[in-house]
Amino acid sequence: MQQIPISDTANQTFNITLASQACTINLYSTISYGMFCDLYVNNVLIIGGVICQNLNRLVRDADLGFVGDLVFQDTQGADDPASPGLGTRFLLWYLESSDVAAL
Repeated sequence: MQQIPISDTANQTFNITLASQACTINLYSTISYGMFCDLYVNNVLIIGGVICQNLNRLVRDADLGFVGDLVFQDTQGADDPASPGLGTRFLLWYLESSDVAAL
């Protein structure tokens, strides 16, 4: 399991390498519905518009072409991720294949 550094900004896009995968992650928020995630690997969309919820995996299917999974964790309770608090209270984790298999 690896913590992914994120900014405390409601809308952000960043690049990161996870398990030798060149990833682009878009996080964006709406006032009414919460935070959402897009994940690209090698510029190919793997998931788009997936709602981010506390301890709910984002990818959920290895057949989509992503090795591992992503999950948010609220370190102070059970709220869904939001700004302020991203990167401090609300952590984004990369789960390796072995972590996913252990769930």
